[in-house]
Amino acid sequence: MLSNFKVVLVETSHPGNIGAVARAMKNMGMDQLRLVSPKYFPHADATARASGADDVLRHAGCFASLPEALADCQIVFGASARDRTISWPSLTARELAETWAARDDVAQPNIALVFGRENSGLKNHELDLCHYLLRIPCNPDYSSLNLAAAVQVVCYELFLAGGRQSASTIGDRGEAPLATAAQMEAFYEHLQQTMADIGFLHPERSRSIMRRLRRIFNRTQLDTKELDILRGILRFSQNHNTK
Repeated sequence: MLSNFKVVLVETSHPGNIGAVARAMKNMGMDQLRLVSPKYFPHADATARASGADDVLRHAGCFASLPEALADCQIVFGASARDRTISWPSLTARELAETWAARDDVAQPNIALVFGRENSGLKNHELDLCHYLLRIPCNPDYSSLNLAAAVQVVCYELFLAGGRQSASTIGDRGEAPLATAAQMEAFYEHLQQTMADIGFLHPERSRSIMRRLRRIFNRTQLDTKELDILRGILRFSQNHNTK
């Protein structure tokens, strides 16, 4: 039921944590693990900490960058315990589980659950790739969770809710599939280039403007037909500007 959820670990420094995450996932019936530039993998410590979840480790995908790991995903959650200067839409692990109607979806989008480095979490440019912040409520005076513990909590909530149907859902169930992360990144590049071509975007403000535009479109969760329409408008604007 949860095969469309992908657990993505970014630049994990200790291989034992990768094994512990694999164990936590298998306990909850999840097996889609993706690793972005792990410091050590494969490694004996990972296998030892997996405690029988060797198959999850064996089939784990390794990627050179986070965009590559997310390329086929339509919805991305980035786990973060820290407040950010620019706010992202956020859900707790329980809210994610309660609003995701996995059982009755005919075409389930690929959903990524992204967890950052053990010592510093996810960076802002990595959160730019996420539609939501994923939070785990805990003691405000000590909110630092071990990586495997954080993954365990999220997977547990999804496992419990896996058999329940909810009235509200994350993601559109329209006639076209949601756009993947790779398709959205191509759109953002096209959008930035178009704004530069028509003289709207200034280099010194490009980063902050693009970050806010990402937030707008991430909230919208475009499907592939909507994305085609928008890119058609961008192409028309570029062509009209050259005449």
